[in-house]
Amino acid sequence: MGPGTLLLIALAVIGYAYVGYPLICWLRARLRPIAVLRKPIRPRVSIVIAAFNEARNICHKLQDLSQQSYPSELIEVVVACDGSQDSTPERAERVRHLFGSRLRVIALPEHRGKAAALDAAVAASTGEVLVFTDARQELSHNAVESLVENFADPSIGAAGGELVLAGDAPVGAYWKYEAALRRWESAAGSTVGVSGALYALRRELWRPLPEETILDDVLVPMRARLAGRRVVLEPLAKAFDVAADNGREFGRKVRTLSGNFQLLALEPALLLPWKNPSWFGLVSHKLMRLAVPYAMVTALVAAAMLPAPWRVLLLGPQLMAYGLALARWIGHGQGSRLARLCETVVMLNAAVVAGTIRFVRHGRRLQW
Repeated sequence: MGPGTLLLIALAVIGYAYVGYPLICWLRARLRPIAVLRKPIRPRVSIVIAAFNEARNICHKLQDLSQQSYPSELIEVVVACDGSQDSTPERAERVRHLFGSRLRVIALPEHRGKAAALDAAVAASTGEVLVFTDARQELSHNAVESLVENFADPSIGAAGGELVLAGDAPVGAYWKYEAALRRWESAAGSTVGVSGALYALRRELWRPLPEETILDDVLVPMRARLAGRRVVLEPLAKAFDVAADNGREFGRKVRTLSGNFQLLALEPALLLPWKNPSWFGLVSHKLMRLAVPYAMVTALVAAAMLPAPWRVLLLGPQLMAYGLALARWIGHGQGSRLARLCETVVMLNAAVVAGTIRFVRHGRRLQW
């Protein structure tokens, strides 16, 4: 196989992952949208929080939840403190007056990870609908109400909120792209994952998570898909956070991308198109991106092997993009918007390689 053919294949992989699949979703959402039959239903709701060393945030989080527009008598809040080494349980108890007996604080004796904390919290809950949220983010005051109304449609198994990132970190722009893709997936039928900051699930679809689970916000909705239910995005339900800089985001992405490999080990049925209604979306949205960094290297090497003048025309732009990314990294964040974009793309794909190595080293027994 010649370098020209290799280059075309590599560019096709990159183009499909970042442009082709989103374009397919956009067209499907525009041409054949699938509506959600929303109604103002009012089932009992359990808001579940897995907290580890969140003493700084937990009081504010509970105060924020007390202001939800959903009827307060139909809400219970369950906080599972995952072996916290600070005063998270005590801080949560300080604001019990906001909920009374509707607040349950579980102090787990040892740190076992988010999945174990979620399992304990759900086991202690009683709601017909489970709403999962993290301790850090504030929520729009209509978040619970907006999520729940999706479950008036019997085809809906899970509903995700929209994560809104403030700040000018480059990853914030990438997240806007990701959020748009999830909106198109939802309108076309079902999203592949949701944001762990805010999502809801029918209780009957909950299955305890393996303790090592990293991506509960993908495994939980994908299990709903395996059960034949849709997973939708609810744009009226919002969680607010601040975009991390590329340095901190790199570590987070390494963990989550290694979690994609773990996901397939934990739930192999996801790879079977006759069992997984979202097989096409899973492969296109999640798995194809795992191939992109190797396609990028292939494109660089193949372009370098081309004869002149094609070598200059096709290798030059690639070297320029990597040079801009390197210059921004050396300059500690200084550079144009184009340089920020190049740095973000390189960072995300370097995280794929690091995440792959992490999974190979540790297997499915990964931990946060």
